[in-house]
Amino acid sequence: MTPTKTQRPRGYWWYLLPGLLLVSAIVIVPLGMNIYYSFTSYRGILPPQWIGLENWQRLFADAKFWTSFRNSIAMIVAMVVVPTLLGLLIASVLFDLVGKRFGGKMASFLRATYYIPQIIPIVVAAIVIGWIARPDDGALNSILDTIGLDGAQQNWLGDPTWALPTIMVVLIWVQIGYPVVVFMAALARVDPELYEAAELDGANWWHRFRAITVAVIRPEIFVVALTCTIAALKVFAPVYALTRGGPGTSTIVPSYYSYSEFFQRTQVGYGATISTALTVVIIAVSLVFLIAQRRVEQAEEQR
Repeated sequence: MTPTKTQRPRGYWWYLLPGLLLVSAIVIVPLGMNIYYSFTSYRGILPPQWIGLENWQRLFADAKFWTSFRNSIAMIVAMVVVPTLLGLLIASVLFDLVGKRFGGKMASFLRATYYIPQIIPIVVAAIVIGWIARPDDGALNSILDTIGLDGAQQNWLGDPTWALPTIMVVLIWVQIGYPVVVFMAALARVDPELYEAAELDGANWWHRFRAITVAVIRPEIFVVALTCTIAALKVFAPVYALTRGGPGTSTIVPSYYSYSEFFQRTQVGYGATISTALTVVIIAVSLVFLIAQRRVEQAEEQR
């Protein structure tokens, strides 16, 4: 007997229950506890004491907190802006030029080489980068000395001027493979006849890139920009492994600042406030991206 509108099957809820329990245990309950602790004074031993908005007042007046968010902007440049732009160019070159001249296998091989840093554990990569960037016997300074550029040698991770740019370069290297893979997968659904027709009309590679590539894979560009922005806002491992937020506060980011308050200074309440503020920022940024994507899609449909 087929179910009618008044007899809808409800058995599927049992299949959702394990997932709901896991999400509650891993996400919802810890998030709720974190928000609660942000209104308390808690050092992890004695029971938390309710102090209202004191942690939040301290947060908005904390210069170190605002420094960490300014450094997050640098992380967004390194993990979103540069990799997305370079990923678009590289994916288009591999798909439209290398694939045609040297075959799909060569393009796939080059795509895989760009993605290798993504599968290397970030802590392992950071340790290797730390060896390369050593001020005394690091490979980078040794190469500069060998080619006669000893004046360009720096304490790359120990100098406040160079520590943040060095981490940014590392993050660009790690992150660039992700947009390349996503954009090449998106380009696979582009009709090759579009490129051929544009080429017959006299369009060069740059014209084809702007008129076809960017227009067709715009949804994937939004996805990459959103996911990479979230990753940049909550970046932790490279900073922890390379600089521990130093020298001074030159490379500190909100996630590491929250970690240090939680586990190094045992200021659990204030650490929870920092992480809650970061969560609010991530949610706000995600909503902005989703609204912008929806408006672009609506504008495309109205054309």
